[in-house]
Amino acid sequence: MKVLVIGAAGQLGHDLMDIFAPDHETTGVDIGEVDITDPDSVAGVVSSAAPDVVINAAAFTDVDGCESKREAAWAVNADGAGNTAAACAAAGAALVHVSTDYVFDGRKGSPYREDDPTSPLGEYGKSKLAGERAVQEALERHLIVRTAWLFGTAGHNFVKTMLRLGRERDRLQVVDDQTGSPTYSGHLARALKQLVETRLDRPGIYHMTNDGHCTWYRFAAEIFRLAGIEVELSPTTTEAFGSPAPRPAYSVLANTRAPDIRLPHWREGLLECLQGLGELSPETEANT
Repeated sequence: MKVLVIGAAGQLGHDLMDIFAPDHETTGVDIGEVDITDPDSVAGVVSSAAPDVVINAAAFTDVDGCESKREAAWAVNADGAGNTAAACAAAGAALVHVSTDYVFDGRKGSPYREDDPTSPLGEYGKSKLAGERAVQEALERHLIVRTAWLFGTAGHNFVKTMLRLGRERDRLQVVDDQTGSPTYSGHLARALKQLVETRLDRPGIYHMTNDGHCTWYRFAAEIFRLAGIEVELSPTTTEAFGSPAPRPAYSVLANTRAPDIRLPHWREGLLECLQGLGELSPETEANT
């Protein structure tokens, strides 16, 4: 199978290249090689690669930045998704499009199914939902995969930020009233490979996250514990923290469409990530 990864240098794209390359003819492109906001650019790259499957891992993921840079966020997350789907349709390729738990408002209070009504709160979620709809309208052979709280060894993410801040500061406050499922990009990449190999004939929306859930505060506490970083950590509220973008209070996703593809618990993903970063404490290393 010929696979084209768009956003190959990013957090998820990096792992997708590693996971797909041993078994499939895999090509990756990133900024400088393709501009998904330009229909001609993405059409040319897809046509030239002639893939069986395109995986779109490119996105404007700065949740707060989406509020102040709305036009840029929508150009990538909404228009870019539609342009990529249209290019796939013209080339006869299937598309795997990565989306987010932030398409939900967090008021349900229990895990969201793939068919639950969407109601995003901020520009990030709104632009990603518009991208989902653009894909659905442009291309029948699509898999839209919603994930959440992504972290990995490549790119910028919460884990790396906490490691840095934990060493720079004596005290930290982290939000304790938002609940989700931290998801390791390496595990998600493996799940996407399974989806591509088994579900291309069953298009639609899929939910893929690591098992389990926690708050950002509990996630941070586990990062510091496993890395052996001593910092005075205290919980705070979303309101007190004062982020520009609204976020869902509860955005845990239920995987009901592909229950045979189950990701490990998020703590296993965190262990693997910290090990890859060389950040596990000697005590943790000795016990794993």
